[in-house]
Amino acid sequence: MSGEENTYFLRAFEALGVTEDRRRGRSDSQPTAGFKAIMHEAAQTRSYAAALSSSSWQSGSISTGPPARRSRCRTTLVHAEWIRLHDNSDFRGFVDFLRAESDRVGPAEADLCRDFFRRAVALELSFFEAAYAERT
Repeated sequence: MSGEENTYFLRAFEALGVTEDRRRGRSDSQPTAGFKAIMHEAAQTRSYAAALSSSSWQSGSISTGPPARRSRCRTTLVHAEWIRLHDNSDFRGFVDFLRAESDRVGPAEADLCRDFFRRAVALELSFFEAAYAERT
């Protein structure tokens, strides 16, 4: 993480009234535990390609989708800030760099990359589904 995104979650927790005690007292959701595990697994491979493939940046995000879809999600300042952090030319440039790196190093480890990518996308979908279920 870099820049403002580094502290986004702390600001979001504060805006939502989620105390540090509450955060520490709650165990990780299945998707969060899964993300931690897959990133640890990718690091253990010592493969740059696996590390790139295990990152959720590749699967896209509601923050970088079509404007009509994004506008439906601007329901709170927390959502608006997340979108602002990810829907700008600097972030898109960073994602373009990561994609170019994946294109450069991924083919040599295609099966490994495919496996990590598919699992990371499944975890991201699971994360959003769980977050949506909590809100309804």
